This record gives sequence, C-alpha cells and structure tokens, in this order.
Amino acid sequence: MKSYRKELFFHLPTRRGIVNITRQVEAALKESGVKEGLVLVNAMNITASVFINDEESGLHQDFEDWLEKLAPEKPYSRYRHNGYEDNADAHLKRTVMGREVVVAVTEGKLDFGTWEQIFYFEFDGKRDKHALVKIIGE
Repeated sequence: MKSYRKELFFHLPTRRGIVNITRQVEAALKESGVKEGLVLVNAMNITASVFINDEESGLHQDFEDWLEKLAPEKPYSRYRHNGYEDNADAHLKRTVMGREVVVAVTEGKLDFGTWEQIFYFEFDGKRDKHALVKIIGE
C-alpha cells in the first residue's frame, strides 16, 4: 500500500472565507500515483474547516450567514474564551462545519457525486494556516 502526504498552505486576507481546494487535492492525488484508495483532507488549525459541498456563491453566503447567527463574532465579551483571544466564535463554527473529509479514489480520480467539491473554510484568518492531504491506497 502507498502512502502520500502533502500540506496545503493558506493566508486569507479576511477573517472568514471559503477556498475551493478541489484542484489542489486532485493534483496531490496525481502526484501520489494512487489509483484505488482514500484521500483524507483535514484542517490543521482549530479555527478552520474542510467540507464537501457545491461550488455556488449563494450557498457559501448562506453558510456564512447561518454560522454567524449560530455563533456571532461580536460582541467578543459574550464568550469566556475571548479573555485569551477574540476567536471563540471561530472555534464554534469549526465544530459545526467539521474538521475533515474523506473521499474515495477510483481509477485515479476523486469519486464525487455530481456537484461535490472540497472547500477550506477559514473562520479566523489574516494569518498563515494549512490543511493536510493524506492519501493511502494502491
């Protein structure tokens, strides 16, 4: 069995944002040489998420709006964690959106449904962040 590891690096200029990383994951899969197996992609920062969904700007704004209602960024004083940093809302948003995704690899390609894409969702940006791509298989 083969094993391949690659890190993807991000620096979003805004506090929150979504980046489509599907092409980067596909490139890592090609580099790995794996034809049948699994790809794990996970955010390596506790205030970011990796998720699978549709590449549609209205849906992405709906995620943003929904998460902001669930865990508003401000007022910072509403969260106990914000005595340390001002990112408690980012931790909560990450918990809702999840840490990682796993995608099957079939015949050297990501085995997606019709509209599926992989996204990195940053909740506390303006600094260097990264995600891990781990591929195993034959």
